[in-house]
Amino acid sequence: MDRQTVSIHDLYHIKAISSPRFSPDGKEAIFLQTVMCEEKDTYFTQLFHYEGDGDQLRQWTFQEERISSPAWSPCGTYIAFLSDRTGVSQIYRMARGGGEPERMTDCPSSVKQFLWSPCSTKIVFSMKLGAGEDPQGKMKEEERPRPYVTSTMKYKGDGEGLRDHRHSQLVILDIITGKAERLSDDHHDYSLQDWSPDGKELLVTADLSDDPDFSFQQHVYTWSIETGRKQRITGGAGQYGTARWSPDGRHIAYTGDEREYFNATQPKLWIYNVEARYAYCLSEGLDLPIGDYMNSDAVQAVQAPGIKWSTDNESVYFLASDSGNTVLYYGHIDGAIFPAYLEAEQHVYDFDFHPQGQRIIMAMSTPSKPGELYLLHVPTGAIRQLTTTNEHWTGRRNWAEIESFYYQGSKGEMVQGWLMKPAGAGDGRKFPLVVEIHGGPHTMYGNTFFHELQVLAGDYAVLFINPRGSHGYGQAFADAVRGDYGGGDYEDIMKAVDHVLEHFSFLDENRMGVTGGSYGGFMTNWIIGHTGRFKAAITQRSISNWISFYGVSDIGHSFTEWQIGSGLEDMETLWRRSPLAYVGEMDTPLLIMHSEEDLRCPIEQAEQLYIALKRQKKEARFVRFPQSDHNLSRTGAPSLRVHRLNEMMLWFEKHL
Repeated sequence: MDRQTVSIHDLYHIKAISSPRFSPDGKEAIFLQTVMCEEKDTYFTQLFHYEGDGDQLRQWTFQEERISSPAWSPCGTYIAFLSDRTGVSQIYRMARGGGEPERMTDCPSSVKQFLWSPCSTKIVFSMKLGAGEDPQGKMKEEERPRPYVTSTMKYKGDGEGLRDHRHSQLVILDIITGKAERLSDDHHDYSLQDWSPDGKELLVTADLSDDPDFSFQQHVYTWSIETGRKQRITGGAGQYGTARWSPDGRHIAYTGDEREYFNATQPKLWIYNVEARYAYCLSEGLDLPIGDYMNSDAVQAVQAPGIKWSTDNESVYFLASDSGNTVLYYGHIDGAIFPAYLEAEQHVYDFDFHPQGQRIIMAMSTPSKPGELYLLHVPTGAIRQLTTTNEHWTGRRNWAEIESFYYQGSKGEMVQGWLMKPAGAGDGRKFPLVVEIHGGPHTMYGNTFFHELQVLAGDYAVLFINPRGSHGYGQAFADAVRGDYGGGDYEDIMKAVDHVLEHFSFLDENRMGVTGGSYGGFMTNWIIGHTGRFKAAITQRSISNWISFYGVSDIGHSFTEWQIGSGLEDMETLWRRSPLAYVGEMDTPLLIMHSEEDLRCPIEQAEQLYIALKRQKKEARFVRFPQSDHNLSRTGAPSLRVHRLNEMMLWFEKHL
């Protein structure tokens, strides 16, 4: 077979698998598949079903829609999910045997989350509502433009725009009568977590502080459905997320942290004894963040799987990010924790556990394979692939050989990196090197499918590393970047370049490029202001000026203080840490790419850098992406994602 390297257009071939969910009896399962439609320049998600050993696979929905959050009713008769088929996301349900979905809600705005009641006769859901607003009313359309007025600091958000007066409120739907009633009517935002086994209470997370502008807490509460009484079960000034009751209702497992290191703090796993009203950290001895912090551009429609209890009421399954892998872990309430699946390279990004059969269905990706479904038999560790969704094209591609390595970083710690080798490496030719830097900075690169990196590896060697600040290597390593942007992290990256140049003779040190987005964009800007060793650079959704970022980013006033360690009262430090201060030293040709609706790193960051470079007659090109936010490279319009990759390849081709 004549194999080709991965192309930019292969982006349209990726089918993203997510949300595997067992039926209550464990005999069937459902999952989602998201594809890109080149003709309509959008994404569609469909619901799939399988029985037996996975050989009976059927597609259950066929409309051009986005589906999310599929969930079986506890009785096993129905599957509910969210769909935007009418333009606004609503709850639908369909019978276990398939058929046409029935619309369950008719709300004026999108439903965000929902939970089945244990008796399967009610659904609780969350949506944005104003004071006294009817969840089954009609949205009033404004005939004239109106000014936007706010008195809060957190008035906008990337991907959502300007926030209005409405808040995420809870509504309970009686499926038999069709009547929907509000459970909450206040100025707080609630996230649904779980419904108690006895049906009397909900688990929710919320920030109920008096001044949310200066609060970055989120706590877990039990919520009495009958009385509305809320009882907080988490302490301190923490930020807590996923929470699940044990099947017998005696314990609650939840994730979160006490923000000892602000947003660099690793989330932990906690167990709360309901009767004793006492919580302890189950993952205290596991110096890893609970959850999936992997960078990827091939995952879609994933809701964090959170925690899954076993029917023994004593053990749980969860994900943790570990040295470039996202690993499925087992934990027991007595303190035992160990990986449930042992494999050298794995990115498990979604899963479900069925206790009776001791089986786990996993959505997992590897460097040469976008996500597929696998069935794991827990007692034996035997694993079997259930889907071959992407093999129609992956089997016809040459995949770059990837070598993982460790080297000594700037402060003596061991730092992990990977080198993608282009075809022909080792035949005596020299190849250019492209350095990729991830965002966050508290995320990680690792052993997952990454389309962009594979495209680059068709012509270049690609170096990607996890410098200080990355997750997956312990709390001290993740925290080491705070207050030291452009210091030890910069040295870690330069030492990685030195390491591969020394150990891989096919690399051409005179033809090197560098690129990154968000924090990686900041670091790209910083690098070309402090060294001339790179012949081309591409900065994406970047930060160039911490002083202006403080006021224009949706998180600028908090993120800047947490990460740089200074606010507007110390502009000298902010400017010293700003790449814009070093424009005079930037002689590397720079391609600047930025989304026009990015509110995380607003486009003015790119505009300042571009004008400063052009004013000094430096070589720079500016590409602006319309109708796109901070997540362009992952979830943006497919045509714009393709255009972005074409711009990257042309820039490196021109200069390397």
